[in-house]
Amino acid sequence: MTHAASAITTTGLTKLFGKQAAVDGIDLQVPYGAVYGFLGPNGSGKTTTIRMLLGLVHASAGEIEVLGEPIPGGLSRILPRVGSLVEGPAFHPYLSGRANLARLDAADRFADPSTSRTRIDAALERVDLLGAARKRYRAYSLGMRQRLAIAAALLTPRDLLVLDEPTNGLDPQGTREVRSLIASLTGEGATILVSSHLLSEVEQICSHLGILRQGRLVAQGTVDEVRSGSRAVAEVLTASPEEAATVLRGLGLADVTVTTTGVRAAPDGVDPERIVAALVGAGVGVRGFAVQSPSLEDLFVSLTGEGFDVSN
Repeated sequence: MTHAASAITTTGLTKLFGKQAAVDGIDLQVPYGAVYGFLGPNGSGKTTTIRMLLGLVHASAGEIEVLGEPIPGGLSRILPRVGSLVEGPAFHPYLSGRANLARLDAADRFADPSTSRTRIDAALERVDLLGAARKRYRAYSLGMRQRLAIAAALLTPRDLLVLDEPTNGLDPQGTREVRSLIASLTGEGATILVSSHLLSEVEQICSHLGILRQGRLVAQGTVDEVRSGSRAVAEVLTASPEEAATVLRGLGLADVTVTTTGVRAAPDGVDPERIVAALVGAGVGVRGFAVQSPSLEDLFVSLTGEGFDVSN
């Protein structure tokens, strides 16, 4: 299995817990250089998938390739090139931010001890924590703690960053800090996989999306490709909704629905000008007309059957 254009590829990836499939035959394609938003409600299988990608748990079935190496067989070769934040950082509360990073770096058998201080300073500066480097971890805000965790993942150059719910539990300011950091990392050539249930962060920073529902991948592609998989909606404001509905059905529009103010339908390729002309030609008074593309929130709800947290 070789996919030179993809930093991460899975084929039929499955994880069973007993007879229950937490991850059910998913085929991920994360292109090199992408910021891939891995989305789904809590409990949909995102973290289990990420743990399989990193070799933390074994797959029940399927194949995984990360940075051109099979997992788990190639783990020793790719781990030095992968930075990760999975299920929250674990730091010593009474040590400073710098001291915590120094401990982690010393424990990394792939890191060069002679460049440790330089790399730690660079990582702290990268996440805008150099000014707080001497402050004890227990005094850090939640946003600072998450940024320190990302700094730990950046102590050595990484080709791939895997961030599992990097803004989990953060207030709006902390979320903005982490989102801004992820966006800035994209210009440096790294591929980033970020799992989330927050639509706002994904819309603003991701180039690609994968949407998970109950362990199954229900949509995948660029943001525009995923959006294009959903139908636009035409809305006609009229005092004659039944007559308008008849005209729209005659034009071949789908999902024609009479509302209290008019009628809604899916244009399915019929030009707006043609729709309005047909309504006026049939004597239907048109008070207003608009075609709206569904929001990501609408799309997620339609794909997953669940609402998403759109706060922050």
